[in-house]
Amino acid sequence: MNPLRRLNFRRKLNLGITLIVLFVAALLSVFVTRIAANALIEESKRRGAVLASNLALRAADPMLSTDFLRLRNLVDEVLNVDSDIVYAFIVDDRGQVLAHTFGRTFPLDLLETNKAEDGHLAVRLLDTGRERIYDFAAPVMVGGREFGAVRIGLSRTKVLDVVNGMILAISGLSVVALLVAVVISAHFAKRITARIGALKVHAEEIVRGNLHLPATTSLRRNCWEQRLCGRTDCPAYGDTERRCWYVKGTACAGCDGRAYPAKLAQCRQCEVYETFAGDEIEELADTFDVMAHALRAHIADLRETERDLTRQQGIMRTILEVTPDRMALLDEHLRYLSVNKAFADWLGLPPSGIIGKNDFELFPRDTAEMRVAENRAVLTTGMPVYREAQDRRDVLNQSGGQSGGDSGGGNGSGAGSDAAADFGHGRDEWFHLVKVPVFDEGGRIIGVLSTARDITAIRSYQDQLIQSQKMESVGKLAGGVAHEINTPLGIILGYAQLLQEDVPAESQMHQDLQIIEKQAKFCRKIVSDLLGFSRQTQSQKKEMCFNNSIMEVVSLVRHTFSLENVTILADLDDRLPVIYGAPEKLKQVWMNLLHNASGAMPGGGLIKVRTRLDIVNMTVTAWFADTGIGIPEPNLQQIFDPFFSTKPVGKGTGLGLSVSFGIIEDHEGFIEAHSPLPPGFIDEDMPQGAVRGPGSVFRVVLPLEPQGAADLPDIDPREKVQPEDPAENAKERTGEGTL
Repeated sequence: MNPLRRLNFRRKLNLGITLIVLFVAALLSVFVTRIAANALIEESKRRGAVLASNLALRAADPMLSTDFLRLRNLVDEVLNVDSDIVYAFIVDDRGQVLAHTFGRTFPLDLLETNKAEDGHLAVRLLDTGRERIYDFAAPVMVGGREFGAVRIGLSRTKVLDVVNGMILAISGLSVVALLVAVVISAHFAKRITARIGALKVHAEEIVRGNLHLPATTSLRRNCWEQRLCGRTDCPAYGDTERRCWYVKGTACAGCDGRAYPAKLAQCRQCEVYETFAGDEIEELADTFDVMAHALRAHIADLRETERDLTRQQGIMRTILEVTPDRMALLDEHLRYLSVNKAFADWLGLPPSGIIGKNDFELFPRDTAEMRVAENRAVLTTGMPVYREAQDRRDVLNQSGGQSGGDSGGGNGSGAGSDAAADFGHGRDEWFHLVKVPVFDEGGRIIGVLSTARDITAIRSYQDQLIQSQKMESVGKLAGGVAHEINTPLGIILGYAQLLQEDVPAESQMHQDLQIIEKQAKFCRKIVSDLLGFSRQTQSQKKEMCFNNSIMEVVSLVRHTFSLENVTILADLDDRLPVIYGAPEKLKQVWMNLLHNASGAMPGGGLIKVRTRLDIVNMTVTAWFADTGIGIPEPNLQQIFDPFFSTKPVGKGTGLGLSVSFGIIEDHEGFIEAHSPLPPGFIDEDMPQGAVRGPGSVFRVVLPLEPQGAADLPDIDPREKVQPEDPAENAKERTGEGTL
């Protein structure tokens, strides 16, 4: 016969709980110690990796500028940031040490022990004989090229010392916890065995769904009967299922309206509690009753909420179905959970044929890869995507293929492009694409919500606005130029031609008259260019000379600016950079920037226009600097906002810089403003004794080959666009012949 069966239930409970606690404590002690130790070691390695990566990022600029003092300060700073760091040094791409923390002697053998591979961080465990060190090698990357590496040594011995101390502390705590658990379990076993059977029956009833069966016997006496309060407005009055300390907001003295268990501390001092409160088992039984009561109320609320959610779901579905925006919800695996009617119609499929599929099952491979990459970036970074995308709405083929554009995230390379080739017609539409991450209650990203709104009309209005703004600028110039030049220009040209007939062809006067005629014709060309600039033309992107685009605008405004004592100095890159852009729109940008610069110098000043070609980054940059009153710091964050202007009413619309920002962004570049001017940017060009303000500079960066122009044939820039007068352009680039 098993001797354990002869023990009473209390002793068996004590023995069982003690063995369980002992086993769990030992098991948890071992696993927690191991997990904590591994976590601490891994955390130390991650910390070393972060320090190495951060040092690599910070070392890029001083390495490019060969600032060895700053490199030395960086490695010293890393060595001082943590006592576990043994050493830190920086090497260039040839393996030469630029800065280190070893004092006078550097261990050369350390150079070959660890190297970054393929531009990624490398970690190796080194044994010096005295201690073991985690060596972190992080590459220093600039523009996709590895310029060197950063090495950091993290002592593994010190980390293990901390781990051993932690193991000892956890073991001690486990022993103490075990002793405390044994004592508590013995006490608990003594008190819990009295009415365990009754609670078991009650629990079984709850499992069956019977929430109206009380766990305790009926209350022999109630609080309002003992206190004879007569407070019928009290929530506990007439409640024969719960004791008053389980009821929220009772009317008894001292109750502050809090709910159980927060109010229990006050109720323990009440005579009703002292009279009716039982032992732990009875309290547990009362708790079962309160739980059943709360469950009944909660279930009733859930049913009401379910009805509300069903109604709201129907309303939301109706809203999504009628909206013209293309909306889609994807899960964390980038499969479609829900789409609205507009999205389904765009794909030419029913919603049931889309839900559960991924982009590779719905789009051509090129488009699908781009959509997946963009959606995965939203899932990974948690950063939303806001951009505009073009969609060419082609005639659908007979197989039901969709249009090729990616208003939901692509570049127009879908299956519908074949249909366009077959039928030969279509129209361009623009969509504003928004992709945002979807979070759960814990803040974890669980999906992506994509919305595409048709902004074709807005883009059309934007083009009209650009033309209107351009005409405003031209209108300001045309009146003055035409009035002051055209009439005397005709007289000068006419008399110069008449006088040439009256003097000998070989005389000096005849040569002088020819010069007058030539310059008069040149002025007439300026007026002609001005009139041509004011005409609205098709502004499609094509190959164009960047410098010529700027100089055409400079030649238009130089005379008007000279009347206001504004001098223009051009310093253009003589390599004649050729870009892919819309000439008329870019001219509008240059016109806006020059007018803003002139407006910032009411008493006259100097405007410097500089261009530089960056072959490494495949970009061309233009700076428009002035010596005017500058831009206040608060306004620097708003100058590109639509309708923001510091000019008086009637002097400006506040749209010039906003329009310019949109044009540059459409060319896949960017524009930024700085004020005051950087030191030395324009000082050497200032005339002697000239007075200048803080000034400002606008920087415009455009790619030489934007997306969509990558397949253009390579053409020598000198063959694409040649300046009309190379000599004059050379003068402009060297600063000669400026106003």
